[in-house]
Amino acid sequence: MKQITVILSLFCILITSVITAQKFSNASEYLDFVGQEQQAITKNMWKYTKAVAHSKSDRSIIGKRKNLLKTIDRAISKIEKAEGFDGDDYKNQVLKHMQLNKSLLNHDYAEIVDMKVVAEQSYDAMEAYIVAQELADKKMEESQQEYETNFYAFAKKHNIDIIESKNDLGRKMKISNEVFEHYNHMYLVYFKVYINEVYLWEAFEANDVSAIQQNSNALNAAAKKGLEALKLQSKYENDDSIVNATKQAFEFFIDETENKMPQLTDFLILNEDFQKIKNNLNQIPERERTKEQVDAFNKKVKEINMAVKNYNKVNTDLNNERQASINGLNNTNSNFLANHIPND
Repeated sequence: MKQITVILSLFCILITSVITAQKFSNASEYLDFVGQEQQAITKNMWKYTKAVAHSKSDRSIIGKRKNLLKTIDRAISKIEKAEGFDGDDYKNQVLKHMQLNKSLLNHDYAEIVDMKVVAEQSYDAMEAYIVAQELADKKMEESQQEYETNFYAFAKKHNIDIIESKNDLGRKMKISNEVFEHYNHMYLVYFKVYINEVYLWEAFEANDVSAIQQNSNALNAAAKKGLEALKLQSKYENDDSIVNATKQAFEFFIDETENKMPQLTDFLILNEDFQKIKNNLNQIPERERTKEQVDAFNKKVKEINMAVKNYNKVNTDLNNERQASINGLNNTNSNFLANHIPND
């Protein structure tokens, strides 16, 4: 019986501790309490922001978003259960901020992840994906700025001195959004041209000479128009690295369409003619073939053998140059983000 009584007593104590709201003796104590919860969110928020900026893994980005949501849920729960100080106005302002961020992460950012899957399929899809991302980031930044305004107002009301930090999340988010704005704008300038090369190589893989020529002309025109557009692009913090790397990519597309693609197309036409001659000859019994037919076929064999060597060389050079162009732009983009996104 005594053992049961002890257990019941302990249970009653636990229940009392749960249902009794946390109280605070002064404003500074309450601000510290809220600040600790917001600090945990800030750390995970910045991990998520950096993952979006630097991570190549969608799984990593999604994982950090889930961790951030858990942190926000825990903070909301603790603040809701605790009493406010000097009424619930400031408490409700903090909860509004956290609930908005939770909503953004659950809906806006979740939709952005889904949009990314199809973003590469067309310029319109890519533009919609980037615009949605920028709008969500802007909402998040504005919410953070509102939180910080309320934080300092509460501190001032209760005569609490706050030492401002240059590493506050609001400042870092504002800078990050400006960096991404330049980065995203430049990527759209590039993608508007690049998508034409995607269509070009779809036509090439289908051996559709007419479509190859049409898409090659479209890519050439888009690349030249892109070069003109780049002349009007501004630098970010005196950094024109992305502009220059994009310019090199456009120059590659022009060389590809004017010098490489015609040689590859000539081979496809030659090979198509060769296959026709070969098929026609195969349909004729060997003893019934004329000397002229055999000579014409042998001549084509020599032509196709020479053409294959040139085709392979041009194709290899083109692939190497394309990879160098892509790597150059990717490295430039990564370095640009690393250089301008604030560190911890």
